[in-house]
Amino acid sequence: MINGNRVLGVIPARGGSKGVPGKNIRHVGGKPLIAWTIEAGQASKIIDRVVLSSDDLEIISVAQKHNCDVPFVREPQLAEDTTPTIDVVLDVLNRCPAYEWVVLLQPTSPLRTSQDIDQAIERCVELNAPSCVSVCLAQESPYWMFTLNQDAHLAALLPNQAVTRRQDLPPVYSLNGAIYVANAEWLKRERKFLTSETVAYEMPVERSLDIDTESDFLQLQFILGD
Repeated sequence: MINGNRVLGVIPARGGSKGVPGKNIRHVGGKPLIAWTIEAGQASKIIDRVVLSSDDLEIISVAQKHNCDVPFVREPQLAEDTTPTIDVVLDVLNRCPAYEWVVLLQPTSPLRTSQDIDQAIERCVELNAPSCVSVCLAQESPYWMFTLNQDAHLAALLPNQAVTRRQDLPPVYSLNGAIYVANAEWLKRERKFLTSETVAYEMPVERSLDIDTESDFLQLQFILGD
């Protein structure tokens, strides 16, 4: 709870991963991948309840073994490859309506901490913002990026792209997918976490790994000393 408002944590985890089959329940660092997010959410000093939204009975079973609340099984139409995550979050809010704030915690970000979660929520309150998303410094600057035309000529991605030294590059940030916070009523209206009102919570690159491929999994294993 924060300022008398209840906070709901939502972990979306559908079955049928294409990039890394079974990634949500694949063991790394001595426990299933999804357990890292469950434990971080439960260790938050602000989140009142952490729930899982999943269509997969095996994922549900694993989550329950790690004491995660699973109040329902996600309907098949909300577990397709093309289903937007926002639809899943709004479905949870409709089923669990007694919360003023919601925090989306994707299980593919195992290195985010409970402190990261709490500080992102607090950022909303401090700045009187309706939403906050976690970011990290971009590893590749768009000031050094180009497109190719049909004749294989380079075209600058950004206007006035004349920076040649890394030291002169302006800092740019990318979403790391770890934390999305929003006022519940605002989110129902906007149907997205990112608008001009959204503020950012910066996380270090070393905690911003997003598991999307086998190489990401190998990197996580290396970090955790598996």
